[in-house]
Amino acid sequence: MRVLLCPDKFAGSLPAQQVAAAVAEGWRAVAPGDELLIRPLSDGGPGFVPVLAEALDVRRLPVPTVDPLGRPAAGEILLTDDGTAYLESAQACGLHLLSATERDPKVTTSYGLGLLVAAAVEAGARTVVIGLGGSATNDGGAGMLTPLGVTALDEAGQALPYGGAALAGVAALDGAPRIRGVALVAATDVDNPLLGLHGASNVYGPQKGADREDVLLLDAALERWAEVLERSLPGCPPGFAALPGAGAAGGLGAAVLALGGRCESGLALVSRAIGLDAALDAADLVITGEGSFDHQSLRGKVVAGVAGGARDRGVPCVVLAGRVSTGRREAAAAGVTEAYSLVEHFGGEENGGVAAAMHRPAEGLRALGSRLARQWSR
Repeated sequence: MRVLLCPDKFAGSLPAQQVAAAVAEGWRAVAPGDELLIRPLSDGGPGFVPVLAEALDVRRLPVPTVDPLGRPAAGEILLTDDGTAYLESAQACGLHLLSATERDPKVTTSYGLGLLVAAAVEAGARTVVIGLGGSATNDGGAGMLTPLGVTALDEAGQALPYGGAALAGVAALDGAPRIRGVALVAATDVDNPLLGLHGASNVYGPQKGADREDVLLLDAALERWAEVLERSLPGCPPGFAALPGAGAAGGLGAAVLALGGRCESGLALVSRAIGLDAALDAADLVITGEGSFDHQSLRGKVVAGVAGGARDRGVPCVVLAGRVSTGRREAAAAGVTEAYSLVEHFGGEENGGVAAAMHRPAEGLRALGSRLARQWSR
């Protein structure tokens, strides 16, 4: 039997490669004769660079950067022979870089991502593809623009402090982007605009530490930031804040669009790189997964894309997740045959299943891999 293992990361516990490896180990313990195709996936969030590094012929360039609070962090750029650079915002702006008590989008900055982009430009890239997702920031890319030569100023002409809240006082810009004509691409499957009820602050601010008052402050600050960008940044397209993807990663999508870049599906980009279509064509069973299989999973996330591809080919698709809250009928309509939860595997919420799923995910995935092999292998 040919089994395709193509999960996303389990946020906060395991990268996609280790998820796939654990499931494969469990399967092989029961059905060692089956053929397992391992193709880890990413939609642009954490793990974007490692997944592409395995799939593409690239040169890996370590780049020192800083985290959302300005502390040293390790970044990496992938460079291809055709002049394309790949990097991910989560290496500098990721929520996983902060403890729960440090999460505050009023002060976190995307400055570290700007250091990565600047390094890619200096390395000679002609196209820079930025994976967006999993960010701890809500500064509309203001921090990112600073290492690229653009500084946000207040009414007195002073540089603003870092963080989303400070943008409430932005009045002008100093400098111009130093990107040497590089084409920027935001790889994301988030289609939110920058502002409003479905914008960056309202939808994603709470998971980054914002309360309701913070959300209103941050949304108003981003509105002012967008007005200044549109008025003062050369080449900024009119109405960019309303474009799909502008709200990705706390408004980093908006900054890319303001610089004349474009948004592209991160899942589609990675799928092409790893040859997902051919792997789906050859599979008898598809196993995918992510940390939380919920209502957002079916809106352009990895699981939705994989399940839809399997459904179109008449191939069964099983989802493994830390937690499953999607209804069976809704999941089936998306192409999901079955879904299994690590929380339930470890006894459910009332019996410590949540803690076990977070701290022993590989153990649970191996067990579920063996269970699936007993159920599905010929």
